[in-house]
Amino acid sequence: MLIRHKPEIRSSEITPEHNYLNRRGFISSAALAGTSLLFATSCSGADNKNSAPTGNHTNLDVNSLEDITRYNNFYEFGLNKEDPEKFSGAFNASPWSVTIDGEAEITGTFNFEDIIGPHSIEERIYRLRCVEAWSMVVPWNGIPLGKLLQRFKPTSKAKFVSFETVYRPEEMPGQRAKVLDFPYREGLTIDEAMHPLTLLATGLYGADLPNQNGAPLRLIVPWKYGFKGIKSIVRISFTETRPYTTWSDAIPTEYGFYANVNPAVDHPRWSQARERRIGSGLFAEKQPTLMFNGYADEVASLYAGLDLTRYF
Repeated sequence: MLIRHKPEIRSSEITPEHNYLNRRGFISSAALAGTSLLFATSCSGADNKNSAPTGNHTNLDVNSLEDITRYNNFYEFGLNKEDPEKFSGAFNASPWSVTIDGEAEITGTFNFEDIIGPHSIEERIYRLRCVEAWSMVVPWNGIPLGKLLQRFKPTSKAKFVSFETVYRPEEMPGQRAKVLDFPYREGLTIDEAMHPLTLLATGLYGADLPNQNGAPLRLIVPWKYGFKGIKSIVRISFTETRPYTTWSDAIPTEYGFYANVNPAVDHPRWSQARERRIGSGLFAEKQPTLMFNGYADEVASLYAGLDLTRYF
Protein backbone atom coordinates (compact mmCIF):
# COMPACT_ATOMS: atom_id res chain seq x y z
CA MET A 1 0.00 0.00 0.00
CA LEU A 2 1.43 3.36 -1.01
CA ILE A 3 0.72 6.50 0.97
CA ARG A 4 0.92 10.04 -0.36
CA HIS A 5 3.06 12.40 1.70
CA LYS A 6 2.85 16.16 1.56
CA PRO A 7 4.68 18.93 3.41
CA GLU A 8 1.57 19.85 5.40
CA ILE A 9 -1.55 18.05 6.52
CA ARG A 10 -4.79 19.84 5.70
CA SER A 11 -7.75 19.72 8.05
CA SER A 12 -10.03 18.83 5.15
CA GLU A 13 -8.06 15.62 4.62
CA ILE A 14 -8.34 14.42 8.21
CA THR A 15 -11.25 12.24 9.27
CA PRO A 16 -13.17 14.23 11.92
CA GLU A 17 -12.36 12.87 15.37
CA HIS A 18 -15.91 11.86 16.25
CA ASN A 19 -16.32 10.03 12.93
CA TYR A 20 -12.95 8.35 13.28
CA LEU A 21 -13.69 7.19 16.80
CA ASN A 22 -17.17 6.00 15.92
CA ARG A 23 -15.93 4.25 12.79
CA ARG A 24 -13.22 2.35 14.64
CA GLY A 25 -15.02 1.86 17.95
CA PHE A 26 -11.62 2.27 19.62
CA ILE A 27 -10.92 -0.31 22.35
CA SER A 28 -14.59 -0.60 23.18
CA SER A 29 -15.57 -3.98 21.81
CA ALA A 30 -14.19 -7.45 21.46
CA ALA A 31 -15.63 -7.36 17.95
CA LEU A 32 -12.36 -5.70 16.99
CA ALA A 33 -10.57 -9.03 17.30
CA GLY A 34 -9.11 -10.16 14.00
CA THR A 35 -9.21 -6.69 12.38
CA SER A 36 -6.97 -3.75 13.21
CA LEU A 37 -4.33 -4.19 15.91
CA LEU A 38 -5.13 -1.72 18.67
CA PHE A 39 -2.70 -0.87 21.42
CA ALA A 40 -2.05 1.73 24.12
CA THR A 41 1.55 3.32 25.18
CA SER A 42 4.34 6.11 25.89
CA CYS A 43 5.71 9.47 24.30
CA SER A 44 8.18 9.53 21.77
CA GLY A 45 0.95 -3.02 24.69
CA ALA A 46 -1.07 -5.37 23.94
CA ASP A 47 0.33 -8.46 22.34
CA ASN A 48 0.39 -9.22 18.63
CA LYS A 49 -2.22 -11.96 18.58
CA ASN A 50 -5.03 -10.13 16.75
CA SER A 51 -7.07 -9.89 19.92
CA ALA A 52 -8.62 -7.01 21.81
CA PRO A 53 -6.32 -5.36 24.36
CA THR A 54 -6.51 -6.48 27.96
CA GLY A 55 -5.72 -5.24 31.46
CA ASN A 56 -4.06 -1.82 31.66
CA HIS A 57 -4.46 -1.15 27.93
CA THR A 58 -8.24 -0.73 27.95
CA ASN A 59 -10.60 2.20 28.56
CA LEU A 60 -8.20 4.89 27.36
CA ASP A 61 -9.80 7.84 25.57
CA VAL A 62 -7.93 9.07 22.52
CA ASN A 63 -6.57 12.61 22.65
CA SER A 64 -7.90 15.20 20.24
CA LEU A 65 -6.06 16.02 17.04
CA GLU A 66 -5.42 19.47 18.49
CA ASP A 67 -3.72 17.98 21.57
CA ILE A 68 -1.58 15.68 19.45
CA THR A 69 -0.45 18.24 16.88
CA ARG A 70 0.01 21.30 19.12
CA TYR A 71 1.90 19.85 22.11
CA ASN A 72 5.12 18.23 20.98
CA ASN A 73 8.79 17.78 21.76
CA PHE A 74 10.66 18.30 18.49
CA TYR A 75 13.72 20.44 19.22
CA GLU A 76 14.51 20.76 15.53
CA PHE A 77 11.71 23.32 15.46
CA GLY A 78 12.15 24.89 18.89
CA LEU A 79 12.26 24.22 22.61
CA ASN A 80 8.67 25.01 23.54
CA LYS A 81 5.89 22.45 23.16
CA GLU A 82 4.05 24.75 20.76
CA ASP A 83 7.07 25.53 18.56
CA PRO A 84 6.90 22.46 16.28
CA GLU A 85 3.38 23.35 15.17
CA LYS A 86 4.34 27.02 14.71
CA PHE A 87 7.65 26.64 12.90
CA SER A 88 7.43 23.44 10.83
CA GLY A 89 5.42 24.83 7.93
CA ALA A 90 8.46 25.24 5.67
CA PHE A 91 9.60 21.66 6.17
CA ASN A 92 9.28 19.53 3.02
CA ALA A 93 8.59 15.83 3.68
CA SER A 94 8.17 14.82 0.04
CA PRO A 95 9.99 13.32 -1.77
CA TRP A 96 11.74 11.29 0.93
CA SER A 97 14.41 8.60 1.04
CA VAL A 98 15.92 6.42 3.76
CA THR A 99 19.44 4.97 3.81
CA ILE A 100 19.85 1.42 5.17
CA ASP A 101 23.41 0.48 6.05
CA GLY A 102 25.67 -1.46 8.39
CA GLU A 103 25.55 -5.15 9.27
CA ALA A 104 22.98 -6.33 6.73
CA GLU A 105 23.05 -8.18 3.43
CA ILE A 106 20.89 -5.62 1.64
CA THR A 107 21.87 -1.96 1.98
CA GLY A 108 21.37 1.23 0.01
CA THR A 109 19.17 4.28 -0.24
CA PHE A 110 15.49 3.67 -0.87
CA ASN A 111 12.66 6.05 -1.59
CA PHE A 112 9.72 6.25 0.78
CA GLU A 113 7.40 4.20 -1.40
CA ASP A 114 9.93 1.37 -1.62
CA ILE A 115 10.31 1.34 2.16
CA ILE A 116 6.57 1.32 2.89
CA GLY A 117 5.12 -0.27 -0.23
CA PRO A 118 5.22 -4.02 0.55
CA HIS A 119 3.56 -3.55 3.94
CA SER A 120 -0.04 -3.15 4.96
CA ILE A 121 -0.65 -0.18 7.24
CA GLU A 122 -1.82 -1.07 10.74
CA GLU A 123 -3.73 1.10 13.19
CA ARG A 124 -2.59 1.17 16.80
CA ILE A 125 -3.54 3.30 19.77
CA TYR A 126 -0.48 4.19 21.82
CA ARG A 127 -0.37 6.01 25.12
CA LEU A 128 2.67 8.23 24.73
CA ARG A 129 4.51 9.09 27.93
CA CYS A 130 7.27 11.67 28.23
CA VAL A 131 9.81 12.09 31.00
CA GLU A 132 8.24 15.39 32.03
CA ALA A 133 5.41 13.27 33.54
CA TRP A 134 2.79 13.96 30.90
CA SER A 135 1.12 11.56 28.51
CA MET A 136 -1.40 11.38 25.68
CA VAL A 137 -3.15 8.66 23.70
CA VAL A 138 -2.52 8.73 19.94
CA PRO A 139 -4.09 6.68 17.11
CA TRP A 140 -1.05 5.93 14.93
CA ASN A 141 -0.88 4.36 11.49
CA GLY A 142 2.27 2.50 10.50
CA ILE A 143 4.12 -0.74 9.95
CA PRO A 144 5.85 -3.06 12.43
CA LEU A 145 9.51 -2.06 12.38
CA GLY A 146 10.66 -5.67 12.64
CA LYS A 147 8.89 -6.66 9.42
CA LEU A 148 10.67 -3.90 7.55
CA LEU A 149 14.09 -4.68 9.04
CA GLN A 150 13.82 -8.35 8.12
CA ARG A 151 13.68 -7.38 4.45
CA PHE A 152 17.28 -6.16 4.65
CA LYS A 153 18.57 -9.42 6.14
CA PRO A 154 20.61 -8.23 9.14
CA THR A 155 23.63 -10.42 9.82
CA SER A 156 24.55 -12.13 13.09
CA LYS A 157 26.74 -9.10 13.89
CA ALA A 158 23.72 -6.81 14.06
CA LYS A 159 23.21 -6.35 17.81
CA PHE A 160 21.73 -2.84 17.65
CA VAL A 161 19.73 -0.64 15.29
CA SER A 162 20.42 3.09 15.10
CA PHE A 163 18.29 5.85 13.58
CA GLU A 164 19.09 9.36 12.36
CA THR A 165 16.87 12.40 11.76
CA VAL A 166 17.21 14.55 8.66
CA TYR A 167 19.52 17.55 8.99
CA ARG A 168 18.07 20.61 7.28
CA PRO A 169 18.80 23.74 9.33
CA GLU A 170 17.39 25.91 6.56
CA GLU A 171 13.97 24.27 7.13
CA MET A 172 14.34 23.33 10.80
CA PRO A 173 15.20 26.50 12.75
CA GLY A 174 15.87 24.62 15.98
CA GLN A 175 18.88 22.91 14.39
CA ARG A 176 20.51 26.30 13.96
CA ALA A 177 20.37 26.88 17.72
CA LYS A 178 22.89 24.09 18.46
CA VAL A 179 21.00 23.10 21.62
CA LEU A 180 21.78 19.45 20.83
CA ASP A 181 24.33 17.66 18.69
CA PHE A 182 22.24 17.52 15.52
CA PRO A 183 21.30 15.51 13.56
CA TYR A 184 19.31 13.73 16.25
CA ARG A 185 20.20 10.06 16.69
CA GLU A 186 18.62 7.19 18.60
CA GLY A 187 19.07 3.45 18.97
CA LEU A 188 17.55 0.17 20.10
CA THR A 189 18.86 -3.30 20.71
CA ILE A 190 18.06 -5.62 17.82
CA ASP A 191 15.56 -7.48 20.02
CA GLU A 192 13.76 -4.24 20.91
CA ALA A 193 13.65 -3.23 17.26
CA MET A 194 12.25 -6.60 16.20
CA HIS A 195 9.60 -6.71 18.93
CA PRO A 196 6.08 -6.74 17.42
CA LEU A 197 5.01 -3.70 19.47
CA THR A 198 7.67 -1.44 17.90
CA LEU A 199 6.10 0.67 15.17
CA LEU A 200 7.43 2.74 12.31
CA ALA A 201 4.66 5.33 12.15
CA THR A 202 3.61 6.97 8.90
CA GLY A 203 0.45 8.73 10.04
CA LEU A 204 -2.10 9.48 12.72
CA TYR A 205 -5.89 9.74 12.78
CA GLY A 206 -5.93 7.99 9.40
CA ALA A 207 -3.91 10.72 7.61
CA ASP A 208 -0.24 11.35 6.87
CA LEU A 209 1.99 12.49 9.73
CA PRO A 210 2.01 16.26 10.16
CA ASN A 211 5.42 17.89 10.07
CA GLN A 212 5.37 18.64 13.79
CA ASN A 213 4.77 14.97 14.60
CA GLY A 214 7.71 13.65 12.60
CA ALA A 215 6.69 13.50 8.94
CA PRO A 216 6.97 11.34 7.04
CA LEU A 217 8.42 8.53 9.18
CA ARG A 218 8.99 8.22 12.94
CA LEU A 219 9.66 5.57 15.55
CA ILE A 220 7.16 4.53 18.23
CA VAL A 221 8.36 2.25 21.05
CA PRO A 222 5.40 2.03 23.43
CA TRP A 223 7.15 0.93 26.62
CA LYS A 224 9.82 3.67 26.46
CA TYR A 225 9.94 7.39 27.13
CA GLY A 226 9.21 9.78 24.31
CA PHE A 227 12.76 10.79 23.47
CA LYS A 228 13.23 7.32 21.92
CA GLY A 229 10.57 8.23 19.33
CA ILE A 230 12.95 9.72 16.77
CA LYS A 231 11.21 11.67 14.00
CA SER A 232 11.75 12.39 10.29
CA ILE A 233 14.05 9.38 9.88
CA VAL A 234 16.55 9.34 6.99
CA ARG A 235 18.97 6.62 8.11
CA ILE A 236 18.60 3.18 9.73
CA SER A 237 21.84 1.36 10.55
CA PHE A 238 22.56 -2.13 11.85
CA THR A 239 25.53 -2.04 14.24
CA GLU A 240 27.57 -4.49 16.27
CA THR A 241 28.21 -2.05 19.13
CA ARG A 242 25.90 0.29 21.01
CA PRO A 243 25.30 3.34 18.81
CA TYR A 244 25.62 6.98 19.77
CA THR A 245 22.28 8.39 20.90
CA THR A 246 21.66 12.10 21.30
CA TRP A 247 20.18 12.45 24.79
CA SER A 248 21.79 9.52 26.56
CA ASP A 249 25.25 10.54 25.35
CA ALA A 250 24.72 14.27 25.96
CA ILE A 251 23.34 13.88 29.53
CA PRO A 252 23.87 10.25 30.58
CA THR A 253 22.93 10.91 34.22
CA GLU A 254 19.44 11.97 33.16
CA TYR A 255 18.65 9.97 30.02
CA GLY A 256 19.69 6.33 29.80
CA PHE A 257 20.15 4.38 26.59
CA TYR A 258 17.32 1.96 27.37
CA ALA A 259 14.82 4.68 28.38
CA ASN A 260 12.27 2.18 29.67
CA VAL A 261 9.34 3.63 31.59
CA ASN A 262 10.20 2.75 35.18
CA PRO A 263 8.40 4.64 37.97
CA ALA A 264 11.04 3.47 40.45
CA VAL A 265 13.79 5.47 38.69
CA ASP A 266 13.30 9.20 39.09
CA HIS A 267 14.66 11.76 36.71
CA PRO A 268 17.23 13.77 38.73
CA ARG A 269 14.98 16.84 38.54
CA TRP A 270 11.52 15.34 38.99
CA SER A 271 9.63 12.23 40.00
CA GLN A 272 8.46 9.83 37.31
CA ALA A 273 6.14 7.90 39.62
CA ARG A 274 2.99 9.68 38.43
CA GLU A 275 1.77 11.24 35.19
CA ARG A 276 -0.91 13.64 33.96
CA ARG A 277 -2.84 13.18 30.74
CA ILE A 278 -2.63 16.06 28.26
CA GLY A 279 -6.11 17.48 27.77
CA SER A 280 -7.29 16.58 31.27
CA GLY A 281 -6.63 20.06 32.64
CA LEU A 282 -3.78 21.59 34.60
CA PHE A 283 -5.26 20.63 37.95
CA ALA A 284 -6.33 17.10 37.03
CA GLU A 285 -5.15 14.40 39.38
CA LYS A 286 -2.06 12.53 38.24
CA GLN A 287 -2.21 8.79 37.68
CA PRO A 288 0.39 6.22 38.81
CA THR A 289 3.01 5.49 36.18
CA LEU A 290 3.05 1.81 35.24
CA MET A 291 6.21 -0.25 34.82
CA PHE A 292 7.16 -0.45 31.14
CA ASN A 293 4.21 1.91 30.63
CA GLY A 294 1.84 -0.99 31.31
CA TYR A 295 3.47 -3.48 28.93
CA ALA A 296 5.52 -5.51 31.40
CA ASP A 297 3.87 -8.79 30.40
CA GLU A 298 4.92 -8.25 26.80
CA VAL A 299 8.43 -6.79 27.10
CA ALA A 300 9.96 -7.56 30.53
CA SER A 301 11.66 -10.66 29.12
CA LEU A 302 13.80 -8.41 26.90
CA TYR A 303 15.61 -7.22 30.03
CA ALA A 304 15.96 -10.43 32.00
CA GLY A 305 19.05 -10.25 34.21
CA LEU A 306 19.55 -6.49 33.81
CA ASP A 307 19.57 -4.16 36.81
CA LEU A 308 16.97 -1.68 35.56
CA THR A 309 18.02 0.96 38.07
CA ARG A 310 21.47 0.94 36.49
CA TYR A 311 20.51 0.22 32.88
CA PHE A 312 17.77 2.81 32.74
